[in-house]
Amino acid sequence: MMRLAVLGAGGHGRVVAESAVAAGWDVDFFDDAQTDPVDGLPILGKLEAALSIPRNGVIVALGNNRLRLDWINRLRAAGSTLATIIDPTAIVSPSAEIGEGSFLARGAVVSTGARIGRGCIVNTAATVDHDCRLADGVHLSPGVRLSGSVIVGACSWLGTGVSVSNNITIGDDVVVGVGGAVIRNVASNQTAVGVPARSVEKQ
Repeated sequence: MMRLAVLGAGGHGRVVAESAVAAGWDVDFFDDAQTDPVDGLPILGKLEAALSIPRNGVIVALGNNRLRLDWINRLRAAGSTLATIIDPTAIVSPSAEIGEGSFLARGAVVSTGARIGRGCIVNTAATVDHDCRLADGVHLSPGVRLSGSVIVGACSWLGTGVSVSNNITIGDDVVVGVGGAVIRNVASNQTAVGVPARSVEKQ
C-alpha cells in the first residue's frame, strides 16, 4: 500500500485525503492544531514531524499559497518525495504536465498541452483549457474556467466561479474575487473583482 502524509487536516486537507484514498493511498495526517483522528484517519504529529517520518509521498494541503510552497521547499530539502494527487474523477490530457505536490480535485479538467506547476490546486470542477500555464503555488477555486492559453503567475488565487478569457496573462500574487470575469491582463500583486474584473486596492 502506498502511504501518504497529508500536511494539514482542515477542510482542504480532508478533501485531499478523500481523493488520495480513492486513488489507492493509505493516508496519515500531520497537523499543528488537531490531535484526534479526522474522518477516521490518524494524526501522527505536528507538521514538523513529517520532515523526519518516511513515506512513499507527502502532499501539503494548506490553503495559503506561499505557505504551501514554503513547506514544499522544506520537504524537498529534507529528502521527502512529493506526491501529486489526482482524484479518479479528474480528466487530464495525456499531453498535459502536472507538477509535483499539486492536487486535482473531483471533476477537475486539464486539457491539451496545459502545464501545471508545483504545489498547485485545481479545485472541484475547475477547468484548465489547452496550452494554459500555471506557475507554482496557484490555486484555482471550485468552478474556475480558464480558456485557452491563459498564463497564471506564482501563488495567484482565483476565487470560486472565476472565468478567464483566452490569451490572458495574470501576474504573480494576484487575487481575483469570486465570480469575476477576467478579459484583460492583470499585473502582479493586484486584486481584481467584478464583471468585467477590475483592479482595486489590495487589502
